[in-house]
Amino acid sequence: MTTRLIIAIVTTLLEEAVLVVIALWGLPQLGIRIPLAGLITIMALWLVWSIFTYQLGGWALARKHLIGQSDMVGSKGKVVSSLSPEGLVRIKGELWMATSADGEAMPGDEIIVVEQNRLKLLVRSTSAPADAE
Repeated sequence: MTTRLIIAIVTTLLEEAVLVVIALWGLPQLGIRIPLAGLITIMALWLVWSIFTYQLGGWALARKHLIGQSDMVGSKGKVVSSLSPEGLVRIKGELWMATSADGEAMPGDEIIVVEQNRLKLLVRSTSAPADAE
């Protein structure tokens, strides 16, 4: 078992124990009584919620990270507004300012990122030779 799963099980058991203490000791002090069936229902719903949030956390942790500054070089995309030499490109659904290394590129042309300087990309047409500049 993974450490994350063990921690999830232990914390869920602790949360369930707190629910029992509140329902059997705390609420009766205030004159509120919860029947045993109600307590079991509350605990079952809490368990289902805990499993659901554990699954959501697992999906979020397993998800591939979004494009960011550190891994833009080598990413492919399409020109949105003509690059003559500057314009916009779309890479994995995100719009980026870009400069064309090949000269002019028209909307719809496929490009690949060859360099990044902060939030501006240097791109090359995928149909252009690799050493053209």
